[in-house]
Amino acid sequence: MLLAVDIGNTTVALAGLRGDVPAFVIRLPSDCGRDAAAWTNTLRQRLEGEGVDPREADGAVLSSVVPALTRPVTAALASLTGRTPLVVGRTTPTGLDLGGYDAFHLGMDRVVDCVAALARYGGPVAVFDMGTATTLSAADKNGVFLGGMILPGLALSLEALSAKAAQLPPITLTPPEGLMGTDTVSCMKHGALYGAAGAIEGIVRRLERTYGPLTVVLTGGNSTLVRPLLEISTAWEPNLTFLGLAEIWRRNQC
Repeated sequence: MLLAVDIGNTTVALAGLRGDVPAFVIRLPSDCGRDAAAWTNTLRQRLEGEGVDPREADGAVLSSVVPALTRPVTAALASLTGRTPLVVGRTTPTGLDLGGYDAFHLGMDRVVDCVAALARYGGPVAVFDMGTATTLSAADKNGVFLGGMILPGLALSLEALSAKAAQLPPITLTPPEGLMGTDTVSCMKHGALYGAAGAIEGIVRRLERTYGPLTVVLTGGNSTLVRPLLEISTAWEPNLTFLGLAEIWRRNQC
């Protein structure tokens, strides 16, 4: 079993992979107040709850977009497994050619997503990862990273509306009923979800005018709400980041 960790702005997700199949996924809040010892204890307890002895893992691989969490979680994985985890960074051989992209501030989650999508579907691909932010990452048929976009995530957009507009309340997203809202809450929900779907459709149309037909892959927690509203063909891979981490780990084994 391979332990794969995706550190995001909202959650730290740990998967136990047998091949490319997650045996389990553990999600914890991205708490920067925990030190390495606290992460070690928490992860040990959660792994024990899954019946997993981390000392028997084949290894561990990690990607992070929260620098403050990278070191303590990496130290926790090393302590639990007795192995040095592979931390995916700018110098890690991933198989993805970054071309002329300025990679200094490139989130490794976007690289990992593209590696997984290319391995699964070939190129060209466009990956929409709908988490705290909605990121677009695209690669061509030769595995060259083309770039992408970063949009406010659904929750962030709604939080901004509620914070800045006195008569707009905080809401919880659920699947929309019909096309139009009939009260303030449903109007906000429909606007957020159909707005996100319309943005993806419009971006894909423009991408295909420039790069030709491509495979569109959706991932991230909010993709489950938006994908049914899309009028374009997409692949849905809820475990895309874990698949990419496993692919990169395999490529870096001696």
